[in-house]
Amino acid sequence: MPVRTRAAERYARAVAAALAAVTCLLLAANAGPTDSAHAPAPAHEIAPPAEELASSDG
Repeated sequence: MPVRTRAAERYARAVAAALAAVTCLLLAANAGPTDSAHAPAPAHEIAPPAEELASSDG
């Protein structure tokens, strides 16, 4: 016959399991891909073409 556990032990196990579940959910939510809509522009769109740099020297 299994030994009956005290109520405090059961509550402690439940709280520990709940904390572990919340931690796993937070880690999973933050592990997703980043939003590409707010990504910085590629380097070729930031810098002017080389022809413009050469002609601007005069």
